[in-house]
Parts: sequence; structure tokens; C-alpha cells
Amino acid sequence: MASWMQYLIVCPLIFLGGFVDAIAGGGGLISLPAYLIAGLPVHMSIGTNKISSAMGTTVTTVKFWKQGYIKPRLCLLCAAFALAGSAGGANLALLVDDRVFRIILLGVLPLTALYVFRSKAMDTAGKDPLPPGKTVCVACALALLLGVYDGFYGPGTGTFLLLLLTGLAHMSLNDAAGATKVINLSTNIAALVTYLVNGQVLLPLGLTAGLFGIAGNYLGARSFTAKGSKIVKPLIGLVLSVFFVRVVYETVF
Repeated sequence: MASWMQYLIVCPLIFLGGFVDAIAGGGGLISLPAYLIAGLPVHMSIGTNKISSAMGTTVTTVKFWKQGYIKPRLCLLCAAFALAGSAGGANLALLVDDRVFRIILLGVLPLTALYVFRSKAMDTAGKDPLPPGKTVCVACALALLLGVYDGFYGPGTGTFLLLLLTGLAHMSLNDAAGATKVINLSTNIAALVTYLVNGQVLLPLGLTAGLFGIAGNYLGARSFTAKGSKIVKPLIGLVLSVFFVRVVYETVF
């Protein structure tokens, strides 16, 4: 059972993560540390974070479906591989000791943040489409690999998928965006089920935080401006700094 103080810490940060994600992506770099800053164990943090992530991704997936960005046959195949990969990654994460996992996060989180914000814009201009069969094979392989990553850890998965689907599978930006949402939703669901079965999810906190995340995403999308993305990096930097201080303190003392 989460305390009221944990709600006060997590919910505003998940709102902020949704707001940031709508403006420039990378909201997961805030949402996972939010639970850790609130004092939840690592596995409980990852599992509970999957609820709010799945809720937000469901909303955007439905939106992309209505806009015609999702190709059912390709996306269903990718979803199957993503489900398998994410379940495997989540089970692997559960084998890692909490203290060891915190040390891993100290190295992985900043590297993920650096890659996400130094990545180039997705550009498929001048790239010849791959044969349909090859596109399916590449996309499914990426869904499996990124599924393992998302089940084990998570932040940056959507950005990585979009970059790789456009860069390696030569998919158009719209098709890649649609596939990314379906794959990401699949990985969130598979990981969530795995953590639920292992008792590593705080449902009331995750559901409440998920509503805050949806609200932040909605507000961020409505208030987006070209200059708005300039505030994203400092915000993420601030949250990650607080996270680092807490983890280092808990590790040393």
C-alpha cells in the first residue's frame, strides 16, 4: 500500500512525464525515476510504472488507429514478437537483486537520456522501401529486441523503435509511428502481467498516476510550440539529478 506522500511525489512527476512526452518524447526518463524517488523498490517501480505507461500508450494507439497509421497485419505480427520479448525481459529483470539494479540504472539512465536527445530526426527521404517480406522480418526482429529492453527497463523504447523502424526497416514515418505504438503497448502489457503475477505492482498508485500521465500528455499536446521543447531537457535533467542523489545516498548509506 502506497503512502499519501508517495502519491504526492509520483503523481505530479508522472503528469510532468506525460507533458514532456507530448512535446518531445522521453517522458519515460521522468516516470520511472518518479517511483524510485518516492522510495519504491526497483522492481515495484518498474512494474507500477508499466500501468501508467500502458494507459498513456493505449490512448495514443487508439488515436493512431483512427488516423490510419496502423497496418493491422504487420502490427499484429510485431505485437506477437514484442509480447514474447517483453515477458522475457521482465522475467530477467526480476532475477536481478534490487541493489544491483539500482547501480545498473545509475549507468543506463544517463546513457539512454543522452541517446534520446542526441538522436537525429527521423528522415526516410531517399531511402528505397525494402521488399515487403524483408520489412516484416526486420520489424519483427526489432519488436523482439526492443521488447526485451522494455520488459527489463523501458525508458526511451518508443524513440528507439521509431528511429530503428525508419532507419533499418525503411518504413515511412507514419507507418513507423503506428507500429511503434502497437509494439510499445504490447511490451507494456506483457511486462505488466509478468510483474503483476510476481506481486511487483501497486495497482491504486499506478492507476492514479496513469490518469495524471494522460492529463499531462493531453495538456502538452495542446500547448505545444516550437520553443516548448527547449524546457524538456532541463526538466529531465532536474528529475534525473534528484534520482541520482537518492540512489547514491541509499547505495552508500
